[in-house]
Amino acid sequence: MRPTRAAVLAVVLLSACLVGALPACADDSAPTGVASAAPVKGYVVVASYPRDPGCFVEGLQWTGSGFYESCGLYGSSSIRQTTLAGVVKRQTALPRTAFGEGLVRLGASIYQMTWKEGIVFVRDAASLKVLRTRPMPTGVREGWGMTTDGRSLIVSDGSPTLRWIDPKTFAVTRSIEVHDGGSAVVNVNELELIGGELWANVWTTDRVLRIDPNTGAVSSIIDLTGLRPTATLAQPDSVLNGIAYDPVKKRVFVTGKNWDRLFEIRVSA
Repeated sequence: MRPTRAAVLAVVLLSACLVGALPACADDSAPTGVASAAPVKGYVVVASYPRDPGCFVEGLQWTGSGFYESCGLYGSSSIRQTTLAGVVKRQTALPRTAFGEGLVRLGASIYQMTWKEGIVFVRDAASLKVLRTRPMPTGVREGWGMTTDGRSLIVSDGSPTLRWIDPKTFAVTRSIEVHDGGSAVVNVNELELIGGELWANVWTTDRVLRIDPNTGAVSSIIDLTGLRPTATLAQPDSVLNGIAYDPVKKRVFVTGKNWDRLFEIRVSA
């Protein structure tokens, strides 16, 4: 999601509590549910690839040979197509007043959200040119993450609610509330549908949720602590963000904002 500011510590603590990274919430006004009910899994790095760190990545999708990336920040937002080796093949800038967010390809079009501008850019998947714009669906407070089940767009807005959107009418057709052991999970961000599950990173944390798309229940949590490149540790905004899936070779890729590496990972017990 967007860059952190003075409130980053409070957001980190709240997010960590909600996904079970902390034993309890210190603030009695915060949502309860002091421990994660879902099991926590580790990871193994299968491969590591170079990546242009100039992208404050907000959305990531596998193209078959590389990636579509949505890059954020006002004044430098863009959409680009890259190779697995990190070469930028094509790039198109967004207006300086727009902050690029999640994206997904569905059919011959790419849908790219904006953060607070209330606009979705519908682009030609080959050229990345804007075909038209659509208003953000009713009820979506901000643009955060986006994926697809092959029929609908699935979007997050930082709340526990995930919504299914008709790509033609942009009407909300269904929604679920993400929860872990009875507690709602906030800051649900980048999305990817993998093997029938919704995977989502929790903004500012090193954790990825695996969510049942029918019920919203978190089935397990992948702890990616230690993956973040050392060079980004002094940059509070350069957090984990970006999940992509290669359905042919069944590969899972993750990266982060301004990271110079992209990782293929495998979940471990």
